[in-house]
Amino acid sequence: MSGLRVVPAFRHGRERLYVCREDGSNIAWYDRETGRVNLLGEDSRDDVLHALKPFLTGPVTVGPPPVPTPAELARLTLHPDDDLAPNRPGEALLVALDRDPGPVHRLRPDPRRRALTAEQTVGEALDGLEGAGWHTLHSLPLPGGDRIHHLVIGPGGLYAVHALYARKSRVLVADPMVTLGRHEAEPLMRRLRADADRASYALTAEVRPLLALVGPSEVTVTARPRGLRIMTDTELAGLARLGGVLKPGDVEALHGMARDRRTWGRL
Repeated sequence: MSGLRVVPAFRHGRERLYVCREDGSNIAWYDRETGRVNLLGEDSRDDVLHALKPFLTGPVTVGPPPVPTPAELARLTLHPDDDLAPNRPGEALLVALDRDPGPVHRLRPDPRRRALTAEQTVGEALDGLEGAGWHTLHSLPLPGGDRIHHLVIGPGGLYAVHALYARKSRVLVADPMVTLGRHEAEPLMRRLRADADRASYALTAEVRPLLALVGPSEVTVTARPRGLRIMTDTELAGLARLGGVLKPGDVEALHGMARDRRTWGRL
C-alpha cells in the first residue's frame, strides 16, 4: 500500500494523527497520550507503522480500536476536505487577505484586519472551553457566501457566535440595532438570529445566537434582547459554567454533524 498520508487533529485537547489513503479515507490513528496505534485493518499494519515512523515518540501498542461511538464512526468516514474542524478562527478572512492583501499604503486600516482580530480573539477564548467538555468550530460556510464566525457546542447547549471588533468604543444595543462608536446603527441582531435559525435547521437542534464584543470601553443595552446573549471576549470563559442542556454523547454527535461541510451545504 502506498500514498498514505498523516493528518493531525485534536480531540478533547489531545492530538491524534490519522493515517489516510489517497482517497482521504482513514485506516488508522495514533494517540500520542496513550501511545497506541489503532488499526482498522490488520493487513495495513506494516504500511501504517512505516507512515507513522517519523511521528512515533516511544514504544507503542498496536491493535484494533475500541468499539467506536457513532460520532467516531462519522469522523472516520469523513473526507478531510469536508472536515471543518481544522478551520482556524477567521479562516475565511485569512484566505481572503492572503489572496488580496490590499494596498500597502492606505489612510485607514483595512476593516478586514480588525474583523480578523475580533474572530481570532473570540476563537481563542472559545477554544479554551475544550477542557470543560465544549467543542468550537470556526468560520462555518453557509450557502450564499455567508458564514457563522464560531459555533460552540457543549453541556450548556449550542451557540452561534458573532465576533464584533469594538476596541475602545462605546457600544449601544437597542434590539435589533447595534451602534458602534460613531458609526451608523445596524440591525445586527436580525442577522445573528437568522444565522442561528439556519444552524438550528441544519443540525435539527436549538442553536442560540451570541454577540461577542471584543474590547469595548462601554456597553449599553436598552432592553434585554429576546433569545440572544451579549458578552465581551473576557466573559466568554463563563460559558463553561453552563450545563444541564446536552449530555456528553449528544455533544459529540452534534459536533460530528456540524464539522461536516455537507451539513451546511443542504441549507
